[in-house]
Amino acid sequence: MPFEKIKVWIRTARLRTLPLSISGIVVGNALCVQSTEFSWLLFSLMLLTATAFQIVSNFANDYGDGVKGTDNKDRIGPERVLQSGLLSRQALKRGIIWCAAVAMLLSLVLILTAFGSDSWIYFLVFLGLAILSIWAAISYTVGEQAYGYRGLGDLFVFIFFGLVSVLGAYFLQFKVISTTAVAMALVMGLLSVAVLNLNNMRDRESDATVGKRTLAVILGALGAKYYHYFLILSATGSLIVFFVQQTLSFNWLILVGLIPLLIHLVTVIQNKDPKTLDPELKKVALTTFGLSVLIFISFSLG
Repeated sequence: MPFEKIKVWIRTARLRTLPLSISGIVVGNALCVQSTEFSWLLFSLMLLTATAFQIVSNFANDYGDGVKGTDNKDRIGPERVLQSGLLSRQALKRGIIWCAAVAMLLSLVLILTAFGSDSWIYFLVFLGLAILSIWAAISYTVGEQAYGYRGLGDLFVFIFFGLVSVLGAYFLQFKVISTTAVAMALVMGLLSVAVLNLNNMRDRESDATVGKRTLAVILGALGAKYYHYFLILSATGSLIVFFVQQTLSFNWLILVGLIPLLIHLVTVIQNKDPKTLDPELKKVALTTFGLSVLIFISFSLG
């Protein structure tokens, strides 16, 4: 494959979205890392699998929005490859299929490594979650019933980036669920939804024009802002309460990690031009990933 074509596919994968996709996995494993039963192999497989799912989602998002005409000259965000003609519909569809196959293969390896042949119930449950993850990644924008066009994107991001990611990671390591894992799943879910809401706030006007009814379109400019305040403040407040209750030596790392989110909130409060929200997407996504790393370090060092 020519180098230029490889660059196009890398661009389609949207590398800047990948840290957010593994943040829940990092947090779920952070809660397990002090145990002698912790498996670095499982952790590595989870990271690879989550990354593969995110790339499927990015390919499908490019395809779905491109086919529907949502990606057009009025869109504020970066130009997509189907929109720009760098890849054809057929090529992008093949890319989705291949990446979905890789994601499923990684899922099978992960599930078998975690459970072996000891529990077919767990095997079937997690296989079902893998299939649902592929469906969710593709159905966000692809098809006439795409849920991202019906104001349901936030709910699915909360479920898969928060609940499934954190709780799934914890269960794959320990084969149980704890209230601690549930609390952290809620936090990561809220922060992940905040990233999506920023994206939708940025594209609210162009989305409304083409009939893409995201929650930001439904709530309107002011309502979407208030919703964003709720997401950020609920996540940061919950995280502070959670770590105050912990007896870890490096709790202060988490407080440092929250500073960019609070600065971001001031920026959103003062914002009047949706175009200027685009850099905030990267900030919140990377801050969420940074927080997940700090949480992992805090639990690792005790």
